[in-house]
Amino acid sequence: MATSSGSAADFDFLIGTWNCHHRYLVQRLAACHDWIEFDGGFAAHKILGGFGNIDEGEINLPGDAYIGVSLRTWDPDKSRWSIYWLDSRRPGYLFPPVHGGFVQGVGTFYGDDSFKGRPIRARLTWSRITEQSARWEQAFSLDEGNNWETNWFMDFTRV
Repeated sequence: MATSSGSAADFDFLIGTWNCHHRYLVQRLAACHDWIEFDGGFAAHKILGGFGNIDEGEINLPGDAYIGVSLRTWDPDKSRWSIYWLDSRRPGYLFPPVHGGFVQGVGTFYGDDSFKGRPIRARLTWSRITEQSARWEQAFSLDEGNNWETNWFMDFTRV
């Protein structure tokens, strides 16, 4: 992972209210090429005196709609972000974090997790960032990051 050249202000672009268009792979890590698309809403605000932010979003996945929350914290000693996720499907479970930062306007974050009992490496990417839009994507790897399957895109448009 490249060293972050960022700061606690990296996610300032995200503060506010957004419409979100999702493109979601029907089956993950199963050689699937079928996608579903749906819309949702999203709002983010700063916390911890600017050293973090939190968001809440409506994930209107057909047949399985839920609310999700991301918590992002900036560690000035390590010059990196940590991102944590929890959602209303398993409200007592905090998913393992991803860590990383922004280099040349693209945020890349990695972490270890599991999917259907298999260990995976997860990658989250923020790109195409403007004042009015941004893209987020999620990818999983079964081989420690040598090969990635992108399984979810979210395109944000500011309300």
